[in-house]
Amino acid sequence: MTTPLLEPGSYRDRDGRVLYLDGQVFRLLSNRALEDWRALAETSFWSELVSEGKVVPTQSVPHPSPELAAVAAGWGGLVRHERIAWVSYPYEWSFGMLRQAALLQLELMERALDEGFIVKDASAYNIQWRGAEPVFIDVPSFQRLEAGEAWVGYLQFCQLFLYPLMLTAYKGVPFQPWLRGALDGITPEECARILSKRDLLRPGVAVDVHLQSRLQRAAADRDESVRQELKSSGFSSQMIKRNVGRLTRIVEKLEWKAGRSTWSEYAKEHGYQDADVAAKGDFVRRAIGERHWSLVWDLGCNTGAYSKMAAEAADYVVAMDADHLTVEKLYRELRGSELKNVLPILANLADPSPGLGWRWLERRTPVDRGLPELTLFLAIVHHVVLGANVPLDELIYWLASLSEYLVIEWVDKEDPMVRKLLLNKEDLFTEYERDNFERLLSERFETLRRTELDSGTRVLHFVRAR
Repeated sequence: MTTPLLEPGSYRDRDGRVLYLDGQVFRLLSNRALEDWRALAETSFWSELVSEGKVVPTQSVPHPSPELAAVAAGWGGLVRHERIAWVSYPYEWSFGMLRQAALLQLELMERALDEGFIVKDASAYNIQWRGAEPVFIDVPSFQRLEAGEAWVGYLQFCQLFLYPLMLTAYKGVPFQPWLRGALDGITPEECARILSKRDLLRPGVAVDVHLQSRLQRAAADRDESVRQELKSSGFSSQMIKRNVGRLTRIVEKLEWKAGRSTWSEYAKEHGYQDADVAAKGDFVRRAIGERHWSLVWDLGCNTGAYSKMAAEAADYVVAMDADHLTVEKLYRELRGSELKNVLPILANLADPSPGLGWRWLERRTPVDRGLPELTLFLAIVHHVVLGANVPLDELIYWLASLSEYLVIEWVDKEDPMVRKLLLNKEDLFTEYERDNFERLLSERFETLRRTELDSGTRVLHFVRAR
């Protein structure tokens, strides 16, 4: 048996710490958190949420192994969580994903309040995904509500859910770069600077943005505890519930009215002949069907056609694309489908999610969250090399470090899509030639199958790392 590994950055939650052991996820609980957990496990709303798939299944561990017991010394107790297949972060989600996560957070609050509990934290990082369905993972956030206690997570909800959604819905400002640059979210003051007085008539702006901005400035100059003052004034659970209901109505009405993007219509404008589309589909399907895969990455997934194909032969598929609208469309399609093992996320290979937080480990890079067994890299080599100026040899080297198996599509400079990409560029990419690509590929991979499409400008390779 291996030594339990503490999750980096879990020090931030004083009620519990996360650890991994032999592929399982455990959480250490403080004495108070353990008491709340025992009370929570007896409620009807908790068992309902678990059965509905809205919170992560959790069990007590009354008799931990010696290895676990050693790490748990000094803590109140230990619980075991169902493991999430692949962790993602709010700055990788589309608008619809963040909106759905916000609605789940508010639903949990409302249902907890009905039985005398509250979800004290409202961090977007407490929600993960099973495919396109959100699931809440921070069990210690559920606490019994004390008389007069306010919802201390309200500001956190605004900063990590409401304000990002408002900026995209009301102003067309993408929230992802902002959240990636500020793990605690967007402050009321920052949001107020963008949502001007002309926006005051929009739902939530006057109360949740401008009023909160003024209150935060006022609170900074006070010595008294605002939380204690609210408690002394007789803050009630009904007041919290009304606020939750109000926020729910606001979030439900927020919409991102994006028209089209560079790649959102790729399925109609890809430049393939019908015969090429069929041949490509057959090639990829055959490669995917070679075996069952635990994890597949589809890089540059676009419409998700091959992600959905891979889902039939994989436990889990992470579908990544740099285009927000494309990811949003795929998310909406998956929400209404039977596929439950495809996670769409926003990811730019030339500007990937970095390690963030304490020791750069709290929020990990994609490669640190679980490498795939199979990578799909279709019609994207030219974008990375010619569009993002990544050297071809470095790209091949990186792909070889990523997964054992790879399906990759080469696109010649004579292809209409590459011509379009180079239209306003001086062609200095002398290394971007088919012979050089296949030489570099053969140095790192063994070719299992190869086919050239009828167009004569595209070649598909199914390879295995040497």
